[in-house]
Amino acid sequence: MDLGLAGKAAIVTGASRGIGRATALALAREGCHVALCARGAHELERAADEVRALGVKVWATRCDVGDAVALASFLDRAREALGRMDVLVNNASALAMGPTEEDWSTCFSVDLMGSVRASQHVAPWLREQGSGAIVHVSSTAALEGPTPVPYSALKAALISFAKNQAIELAPHGVRVNCVAPGCIDFPGGSWDAVHRDDPAFYAEMVATIPGGRMGTAEEVADVIVFAASERAGWVRGALLCVDGAQHKANT
Repeated sequence: MDLGLAGKAAIVTGASRGIGRATALALAREGCHVALCARGAHELERAADEVRALGVKVWATRCDVGDAVALASFLDRAREALGRMDVLVNNASALAMGPTEEDWSTCFSVDLMGSVRASQHVAPWLREQGSGAIVHVSSTAALEGPTPVPYSALKAALISFAKNQAIELAPHGVRVNCVAPGCIDFPGGSWDAVHRDDPAFYAEMVATIPGGRMGTAEEVADVIVFAASERAGWVRGALLCVDGAQHKANT
């Protein structure tokens, strides 16, 4: 299936590992040029080299998406470096799982406002060209409890924002959707650490997943890339769960 992404350009935040890295690689395999950012320089450089090896243009730099000035600069420089911009994937997350006020503040700055600011910055470019896609990465933790409260609450707010933004931008040819991963295990990720340090709890979580295992970053990336593509042209304002049926409610 030709996804119509060849020659286009995408921005992926939080792209040094896990879902962000897998998404950048999946986009590149479709012939899409990619701009990447993350906070860790070493992992980001390694991810950028992997994407570059697939024969597309790559631009990568460190950026804390919770810093509004740094984020705006990254987005502008990414567009300039790649010569255009067609897709924004808001994947960066602080992964602040505690209950403190600091956790609330961090999740607000990164998980919600990082995505809000990035998409509001990019939206005028996409409106002007009359095409493009924004994909927000939320979590099935936003859909039920008990889950880490600040993280879940701000990921739920992101789902609401995505729906409203989809309605606002649809008349201008710009599609907005939200992807909600369930428990995803990848090297260096939080569930990788749990698997190693607390295998009993890991097994408990797997037992809640009808699919019988945790998902992979690549499985989430495939859905993100489809949502970003022209083949998902009539998919707008959707919440796409990628969780092996772990979330069991009808909505």
